[in-house]
Amino acid sequence: MADVETLIVGGGLSGLAIADALHGAGRDFLLLEARDRFGGRIETAHSAGAAFDLGSAWFWPGQPRIAALIARLGLSPFEQFSDGIQLFEDAQGQVHRSRGFAAMQGALRVKGGLGAVTQALIDRLPEPQKLLNAGVAGIARAGDEIHVTLRNGDRLSARDVILALPPRLAADIAFAPALPDTVLRAMRDTPTWMAGQAKAVAVYDLPFWRDAGLSGDATSRVGPLVEMHDASPASGGPFALFGFIGIPPQGREDADALRRRISEQLGRLFGPQAAAPAQLFLKDWAFDPHTATQADSAPLYAHPVYCPLPGLGDPWEGLLHFAGTEVAPQFGGYVEGALEAAERAVAALGIAR
Repeated sequence: MADVETLIVGGGLSGLAIADALHGAGRDFLLLEARDRFGGRIETAHSAGAAFDLGSAWFWPGQPRIAALIARLGLSPFEQFSDGIQLFEDAQGQVHRSRGFAAMQGALRVKGGLGAVTQALIDRLPEPQKLLNAGVAGIARAGDEIHVTLRNGDRLSARDVILALPPRLAADIAFAPALPDTVLRAMRDTPTWMAGQAKAVAVYDLPFWRDAGLSGDATSRVGPLVEMHDASPASGGPFALFGFIGIPPQGREDADALRRRISEQLGRLFGPQAAAPAQLFLKDWAFDPHTATQADSAPLYAHPVYCPLPGLGDPWEGLLHFAGTEVAPQFGGYVEGALEAAERAVAALGIAR
Protein backbone atom coordinates (compact mmCIF):
# COMPACT_ATOMS: atom_id res chain seq x y z
CA MET A 1 0.00 0.00 0.00
CA ALA A 2 1.29 3.45 -0.94
CA ASP A 3 2.46 5.77 1.83
CA VAL A 4 0.32 8.58 0.42
CA GLU A 5 -2.30 8.95 -2.27
CA THR A 6 -0.82 11.99 -4.02
CA LEU A 7 2.71 13.31 -3.76
CA ILE A 8 3.24 16.94 -4.80
CA VAL A 9 6.83 17.83 -5.69
CA GLY A 10 7.40 21.58 -5.38
CA GLY A 11 6.04 23.97 -2.76
CA GLY A 12 5.72 27.15 -4.81
CA LEU A 13 2.37 28.78 -5.52
CA SER A 14 1.25 26.02 -7.87
CA GLY A 15 2.12 23.21 -5.44
CA LEU A 16 0.56 25.06 -2.52
CA ALA A 17 -2.65 25.63 -4.50
CA ILE A 18 -2.82 21.94 -5.39
CA ALA A 19 -2.26 20.94 -1.77
CA ASP A 20 -4.95 23.37 -0.65
CA ALA A 21 -7.41 21.87 -3.14
CA LEU A 22 -6.63 18.31 -2.06
CA HIS A 23 -6.90 19.26 1.60
CA GLY A 24 -10.27 20.88 0.94
CA ALA A 25 -11.47 17.73 -0.82
CA GLY A 26 -10.35 15.50 2.04
CA ARG A 27 -7.74 13.75 -0.09
CA ASP A 28 -4.52 12.23 1.20
CA PHE A 29 -1.37 14.05 0.04
CA LEU A 30 2.16 15.09 0.96
CA LEU A 31 3.78 18.31 -0.26
CA LEU A 32 7.56 18.17 -0.78
CA GLU A 33 9.79 21.24 -1.11
CA ALA A 34 13.56 21.12 -1.70
CA ARG A 35 14.15 24.54 -0.11
CA ASP A 36 14.07 25.35 3.58
CA ARG A 37 10.98 27.48 2.94
CA PHE A 38 7.78 27.24 0.91
CA GLY A 39 6.83 29.80 -1.72
CA GLY A 40 9.14 29.08 -4.64
CA ARG A 41 9.70 32.18 -6.74
CA ILE A 42 7.50 34.18 -4.41
CA GLU A 43 9.78 35.53 -1.70
CA THR A 44 8.88 38.54 0.41
CA ALA A 45 11.34 40.43 2.62
CA HIS A 46 10.22 42.52 5.60
CA SER A 47 11.57 45.75 7.01
CA ALA A 48 10.03 47.83 9.80
CA GLY A 49 6.66 46.17 9.30
CA ALA A 50 6.53 46.61 5.52
CA ALA A 51 6.71 43.84 2.94
CA PHE A 52 8.79 43.89 -0.24
CA ASP A 53 8.61 41.26 -2.96
CA LEU A 54 11.98 39.97 -4.15
CA GLY A 55 10.47 37.69 -6.77
CA SER A 56 7.03 37.74 -8.35
CA ALA A 57 5.27 40.94 -7.36
CA TRP A 58 2.36 41.77 -9.68
CA PHE A 59 -0.82 40.46 -11.16
CA TRP A 60 -3.17 42.17 -13.60
CA PRO A 61 -6.88 42.76 -14.20
CA GLY A 62 -8.25 39.93 -16.30
CA GLN A 63 -6.42 37.27 -14.25
CA PRO A 64 -9.35 35.77 -12.34
CA ARG A 65 -7.69 32.95 -10.39
CA ILE A 66 -5.22 35.05 -8.41
CA ALA A 67 -7.87 37.71 -7.79
CA ALA A 68 -10.28 35.07 -6.48
CA LEU A 69 -7.59 33.47 -4.30
CA ILE A 70 -6.62 36.81 -2.75
CA ALA A 71 -10.29 37.50 -1.96
CA ARG A 72 -10.83 33.99 -0.55
CA LEU A 73 -7.84 34.38 1.75
CA GLY A 74 -9.12 37.73 3.01
CA LEU A 75 -6.19 39.71 1.58
CA SER A 76 -6.30 43.09 -0.14
CA PRO A 77 -5.00 44.08 -3.56
CA PHE A 78 -3.86 47.59 -4.43
CA GLU A 79 -2.75 49.32 -7.60
CA GLN A 80 0.90 49.86 -8.43
CA PHE A 81 1.91 53.47 -7.79
CA SER A 82 2.64 55.21 -11.10
CA ASP A 83 1.74 58.90 -10.70
CA GLY A 84 4.35 61.42 -11.76
CA ILE A 85 7.32 61.93 -14.03
CA GLN A 86 9.33 59.01 -15.43
CA LEU A 87 13.09 59.02 -15.82
CA PHE A 88 15.35 57.70 -18.56
CA GLU A 89 19.12 57.34 -18.28
CA ASP A 90 20.77 57.28 -21.70
CA ALA A 91 23.98 55.53 -22.71
CA GLN A 92 26.02 58.58 -21.67
CA GLY A 93 24.50 58.62 -18.19
CA GLN A 94 22.36 61.69 -18.85
CA VAL A 95 19.02 61.63 -17.06
CA HIS A 96 15.90 62.70 -18.97
CA ARG A 97 12.43 63.38 -17.57
CA SER A 98 9.17 62.66 -19.33
CA ARG A 99 5.48 62.09 -18.79
CA GLY A 100 3.59 59.24 -20.33
CA PHE A 101 2.10 55.83 -19.67
CA ALA A 102 4.06 54.11 -16.90
CA ALA A 103 5.19 50.57 -17.73
CA MET A 104 3.37 48.99 -14.77
CA GLN A 105 0.40 51.34 -14.67
CA GLY A 106 -2.70 49.30 -13.86
CA ALA A 107 -0.74 46.38 -12.40
CA LEU A 108 -1.89 45.12 -9.00
CA ARG A 109 -0.01 44.13 -5.88
CA VAL A 110 -1.06 42.59 -2.57
CA LYS A 111 -0.89 44.19 0.86
CA GLY A 112 1.77 42.25 2.69
CA GLY A 113 3.33 41.14 -0.59
CA LEU A 114 2.64 37.99 -2.54
CA GLY A 115 4.31 36.21 0.35
CA ALA A 116 1.11 36.88 2.30
CA VAL A 117 -0.71 34.70 -0.25
CA THR A 118 1.69 31.78 0.00
CA GLN A 119 1.89 32.06 3.80
CA ALA A 120 -1.89 31.94 4.09
CA LEU A 121 -1.92 28.76 1.98
CA ILE A 122 0.92 27.25 4.04
CA ASP A 123 -0.96 27.97 7.27
CA ARG A 124 -4.04 26.12 5.98
CA LEU A 125 -2.12 22.86 5.45
CA PRO A 126 -1.66 20.31 8.26
CA GLU A 127 1.96 20.08 9.44
CA PRO A 128 2.30 16.31 8.76
CA GLN A 129 1.36 16.88 5.11
CA LYS A 130 4.17 19.31 4.20
CA LEU A 131 7.89 18.64 4.22
CA LEU A 132 10.82 21.02 3.68
CA ASN A 133 14.41 20.16 2.67
CA ALA A 134 12.97 17.29 0.65
CA GLY A 135 14.55 17.40 -2.79
CA VAL A 136 13.64 14.51 -5.10
CA ALA A 137 16.40 12.45 -6.74
CA GLY A 138 14.44 9.68 -8.41
CA ILE A 139 10.92 8.66 -9.42
CA ALA A 140 10.15 5.08 -10.44
CA ARG A 141 6.93 3.32 -11.31
CA ALA A 142 6.28 -0.07 -9.75
CA GLY A 143 2.94 -1.44 -10.90
CA ASP A 144 0.15 0.82 -9.71
CA GLU A 145 2.45 2.79 -7.39
CA ILE A 146 5.18 5.36 -7.87
CA HIS A 147 8.26 5.14 -5.68
CA VAL A 148 10.08 8.40 -4.93
CA THR A 149 13.63 8.62 -3.62
CA LEU A 150 14.65 11.81 -1.84
CA ARG A 151 18.16 13.25 -2.06
CA ASN A 152 18.77 12.27 1.56
CA GLY A 153 18.02 8.65 0.70
CA ASP A 154 14.52 8.48 2.19
CA ARG A 155 11.88 6.70 0.12
CA LEU A 156 8.18 7.30 -0.29
CA SER A 157 5.45 5.71 -2.38
CA ALA A 158 2.35 7.30 -3.88
CA ARG A 159 -0.55 6.57 -6.19
CA ASP A 160 -0.04 9.80 -8.17
CA VAL A 161 2.82 12.28 -8.41
CA ILE A 162 2.49 15.92 -9.48
CA LEU A 163 5.66 17.76 -10.50
CA ALA A 164 4.88 21.37 -9.56
CA LEU A 165 8.30 22.77 -10.39
CA PRO A 166 10.04 24.21 -13.47
CA PRO A 167 10.40 21.57 -16.21
CA ARG A 168 14.17 22.13 -16.46
CA LEU A 169 14.56 21.23 -12.79
CA ALA A 170 12.27 18.24 -13.15
CA ALA A 171 14.40 16.99 -16.07
CA ASP A 172 17.27 16.40 -13.62
CA ILE A 173 15.23 13.79 -11.73
CA ALA A 174 16.06 10.16 -12.58
CA PHE A 175 12.90 8.57 -13.99
CA ALA A 176 12.37 4.82 -14.29
CA PRO A 177 11.17 3.96 -16.80
CA ALA A 178 12.73 6.90 -18.63
CA LEU A 179 10.44 9.61 -19.91
CA PRO A 180 9.99 9.72 -23.68
CA ASP A 181 12.69 11.68 -25.50
CA THR A 182 10.09 14.16 -26.78
CA VAL A 183 9.01 14.93 -23.21
CA LEU A 184 12.55 15.29 -21.86
CA ARG A 185 13.53 17.52 -24.79
CA ALA A 186 10.50 19.73 -24.20
CA MET A 187 11.33 19.95 -20.48
CA ARG A 188 14.91 21.04 -21.13
CA ASP A 189 13.83 23.49 -23.84
CA THR A 190 11.31 25.25 -21.58
CA PRO A 191 12.83 28.45 -20.11
CA THR A 192 12.26 28.87 -16.40
CA TRP A 193 10.49 32.17 -15.93
CA MET A 194 12.47 34.69 -13.88
CA ALA A 195 15.38 32.25 -13.38
CA GLY A 196 18.02 34.51 -14.90
CA GLN A 197 16.83 37.66 -13.17
CA ALA A 198 18.15 39.57 -10.19
CA LYS A 199 16.24 42.21 -8.28
CA ALA A 200 17.21 45.02 -5.89
CA VAL A 201 14.89 46.74 -3.42
CA ALA A 202 16.11 49.96 -1.78
CA VAL A 203 14.18 50.93 1.37
CA TYR A 204 13.83 54.52 2.65
CA ASP A 205 12.13 56.26 5.54
CA LEU A 206 10.47 58.83 3.24
CA PRO A 207 9.11 58.75 -0.35
CA PHE A 208 11.20 61.75 -1.43
CA TRP A 209 10.81 60.89 -5.13
CA ARG A 210 7.05 61.25 -4.86
CA ASP A 211 7.50 64.61 -3.13
CA ALA A 212 9.63 65.65 -6.12
CA GLY A 213 6.86 64.68 -8.56
CA LEU A 214 8.52 61.41 -9.68
CA SER A 215 6.65 58.17 -10.15
CA GLY A 216 9.60 55.96 -9.26
CA ASP A 217 9.57 54.58 -12.81
CA ALA A 218 12.91 54.72 -14.59
CA THR A 219 14.82 52.92 -17.33
CA SER A 220 18.53 52.97 -17.97
CA ARG A 221 20.99 52.05 -20.70
CA VAL A 222 23.89 52.34 -18.26
CA GLY A 223 22.78 50.15 -15.37
CA PRO A 224 23.24 48.14 -13.35
CA LEU A 225 19.48 48.59 -12.90
CA VAL A 226 17.70 48.65 -16.25
CA GLU A 227 14.08 49.03 -15.10
CA MET A 228 12.85 50.59 -11.85
CA HIS A 229 9.52 51.13 -10.12
CA ASP A 230 8.06 52.28 -6.82
CA ALA A 231 7.85 49.30 -4.44
CA SER A 232 6.28 51.07 -1.46
CA PRO A 233 3.45 49.51 0.55
CA ALA A 234 -0.14 50.51 -0.05
CA SER A 235 -0.04 52.98 2.84
CA GLY A 236 2.49 54.14 5.38
CA GLY A 237 6.18 53.40 5.29
CA PRO A 238 8.91 52.54 4.99
CA PHE A 239 8.98 53.22 1.28
CA ALA A 240 11.00 51.63 -1.50
CA LEU A 241 12.30 51.69 -5.04
CA PHE A 242 13.13 48.47 -6.79
CA GLY A 243 14.86 47.56 -10.00
CA PHE A 244 15.74 44.67 -12.25
CA ILE A 245 19.49 44.17 -12.63
CA GLY A 246 20.51 44.02 -16.29
CA ILE A 247 24.04 42.71 -15.85
CA PRO A 248 24.47 39.02 -16.83
CA PRO A 249 24.86 36.61 -13.88
CA GLN A 250 28.63 36.25 -14.33
CA GLY A 251 28.95 39.99 -13.66
CA ARG A 252 26.86 39.86 -10.47
CA GLU A 253 29.05 37.64 -8.31
CA ASP A 254 30.62 40.51 -6.32
CA ALA A 255 27.59 41.51 -4.27
CA ASP A 256 29.36 44.32 -2.40
CA ALA A 257 30.51 46.00 -5.60
CA LEU A 258 27.05 45.55 -7.08
CA ARG A 259 25.44 47.20 -4.06
CA ARG A 260 27.75 50.20 -4.43
CA ARG A 261 26.93 50.57 -8.11
CA ILE A 262 23.19 50.31 -7.45
CA SER A 263 23.32 52.98 -4.74
CA GLU A 264 25.33 55.27 -7.01
CA GLN A 265 22.85 54.81 -9.86
CA LEU A 266 19.85 55.48 -7.64
CA GLY A 267 21.57 58.69 -6.54
CA ARG A 268 22.10 59.77 -10.16
CA LEU A 269 18.47 59.17 -10.99
CA PHE A 270 16.53 60.13 -7.87
CA GLY A 271 18.89 62.44 -6.02
CA PRO A 272 21.40 62.19 -3.16
CA GLN A 273 18.88 60.74 -0.69
CA ALA A 274 18.44 57.72 -2.94
CA ALA A 275 22.15 56.88 -2.73
CA ALA A 276 21.85 56.02 0.98
CA PRO A 277 18.97 53.58 1.48
CA ALA A 278 18.20 52.44 4.99
CA GLN A 279 18.28 48.88 3.65
CA LEU A 280 19.15 47.35 0.28
CA PHE A 281 17.80 43.89 -0.48
CA LEU A 282 19.31 41.85 -3.33
CA LYS A 283 17.91 38.61 -4.69
CA ASP A 284 19.67 36.85 -7.55
CA TRP A 285 17.52 34.03 -8.85
CA ALA A 286 20.24 32.86 -11.25
CA PHE A 287 22.24 31.61 -8.25
CA ASP A 288 19.28 29.84 -6.64
CA PRO A 289 19.81 26.11 -7.39
CA HIS A 290 16.14 25.41 -6.69
CA THR A 291 15.12 27.85 -9.44
CA ALA A 292 17.77 28.08 -12.14
CA THR A 293 19.88 25.69 -14.18
CA GLN A 294 22.88 26.59 -16.30
CA ALA A 295 20.54 26.87 -19.27
CA ASP A 296 18.70 29.69 -17.46
CA SER A 297 21.79 31.86 -16.93
CA ALA A 298 20.76 34.38 -19.58
CA PRO A 299 17.81 36.56 -18.46
CA LEU A 300 14.65 36.53 -20.55
CA TYR A 301 14.03 39.79 -22.40
CA ALA A 302 10.74 38.68 -23.95
CA HIS A 303 7.94 36.59 -22.55
CA PRO A 304 8.28 32.98 -23.79
CA VAL A 305 5.34 31.12 -25.27
CA TYR A 306 4.49 28.51 -22.65
CA CYS A 307 2.24 25.49 -23.13
CA PRO A 308 1.56 22.06 -21.63
CA LEU A 309 4.30 19.50 -22.18
CA PRO A 310 3.62 16.71 -24.69
CA GLY A 311 1.79 13.66 -23.36
CA LEU A 312 3.69 11.23 -21.16
CA GLY A 313 1.85 8.22 -22.53
CA ASP A 314 2.81 4.69 -21.46
CA PRO A 315 4.27 3.46 -19.20
CA TRP A 316 3.09 6.15 -16.76
CA GLU A 317 -0.62 5.81 -17.67
CA GLY A 318 -1.78 9.04 -16.07
CA LEU A 319 0.04 8.58 -12.76
CA LEU A 320 2.51 11.44 -13.36
CA HIS A 321 1.39 15.02 -13.88
CA PHE A 322 3.03 18.41 -14.45
CA ALA A 323 2.10 21.74 -12.89
CA GLY A 324 3.87 25.08 -12.45
CA THR A 325 3.50 28.29 -14.42
CA GLU A 326 5.66 27.07 -17.33
CA VAL A 327 3.03 24.51 -18.38
CA ALA A 328 0.00 26.83 -18.22
CA PRO A 329 -1.59 27.21 -21.67
CA GLN A 330 -2.91 30.77 -21.27
CA PHE A 331 -1.06 32.58 -18.46
CA GLY A 332 2.33 30.85 -18.48
CA GLY A 333 5.02 32.91 -16.75
CA TYR A 334 2.61 34.72 -14.40
CA VAL A 335 1.32 33.91 -10.92
CA GLU A 336 -2.02 33.40 -12.66
CA GLY A 337 -0.34 30.69 -14.72
CA ALA A 338 0.83 28.90 -11.58
CA LEU A 339 -2.79 28.71 -10.46
CA GLU A 340 -3.99 27.76 -13.94
CA ALA A 341 -1.56 24.83 -14.02
CA ALA A 342 -2.61 23.82 -10.51
CA GLU A 343 -6.24 23.86 -11.58
CA ARG A 344 -5.45 21.55 -14.51
CA ALA A 345 -3.51 19.13 -12.29
CA VAL A 346 -6.32 18.98 -9.74
CA ALA A 347 -8.84 18.33 -12.51
CA ALA A 348 -6.65 15.47 -13.82
CA LEU A 349 -7.04 13.82 -10.41
CA GLY A 350 -10.81 14.05 -10.76
CA ILE A 351 -11.32 16.76 -8.17
CA ALA A 352 -13.74 19.58 -8.99
CA ARG A 353 -13.07 23.03 -7.53
